[in-house]
Amino acid sequence: MQLIDTHTHLSDEAYTEGGAAMVEAAIAAGVIMMILPGTSLEELPAMKRLAAQFPRHLRMFAGLHPTELTADPEAAVAVIRREIEENPGLYVGVGEIGIDLHESPHDADRQMRAFDAQCRIALDHGLPVNIHCRDGLDEALEVLRGLPQMPSGAFHCFGGSVADVEKIRSAGDFYFGINGIVTFKNSGLRSTLPAIGLDRIILETDSPYLTPAPFRGKRNDSSYLPLIARCVADTLGLTPDRVAGVTTASARSLYHLN
Repeated sequence: MQLIDTHTHLSDEAYTEGGAAMVEAAIAAGVIMMILPGTSLEELPAMKRLAAQFPRHLRMFAGLHPTELTADPEAAVAVIRREIEENPGLYVGVGEIGIDLHESPHDADRQMRAFDAQCRIALDHGLPVNIHCRDGLDEALEVLRGLPQMPSGAFHCFGGSVADVEKIRSAGDFYFGINGIVTFKNSGLRSTLPAIGLDRIILETDSPYLTPAPFRGKRNDSSYLPLIARCVADTLGLTPDRVAGVTTASARSLYHLN
């Protein structure tokens, strides 16, 4: 079983022993490729250093998380644009971008402008978007529908309802990033998976967060991805190998991975 973790923060300071150890553990667990999402300007150097250590196994997004826009979002977004323009081929997507009205409920206008600007960067460079959306689905879809064309991409850390799936599908043909939430005892996500369908599921850990059961409460890392794949397989009545094969192919297709 070969898997791709489409969203993992392995350069995070939570890995006090260093992200390289976590990458090696994930590879040993059958995770053949991992994507490091960009959330802030400050983390870019650490991401680049780690990715350079594992050129066969690590890829990167560049982007600003909606709660990391800095005091001057326009200037910060300009840095992201320049980073992508000056490093062609280094980034496989623009993300982690989007709307978060859970952490910042009074910041919708600023987040929507930054999300719009970063989506336009993605369109200009033919890159998919990796979307963070928490308590802001209507706002995110408003931005997406206002673009000159709909970008390809995925809704990262999806934990919504069938109605949310239908709303997203009414806007575009997006993928859905499924992580450890699907393994949680009281999660309703398992009942939503059939509405998504295996062909639009990609797997992620969002490590160091959202560790899957039975290790919930511990620090997460990409080596736990097989647990998520098995839960998806059990929920959909499929074999883990089938889930691994389809989700890995989808990740390669969406992010043009080689």
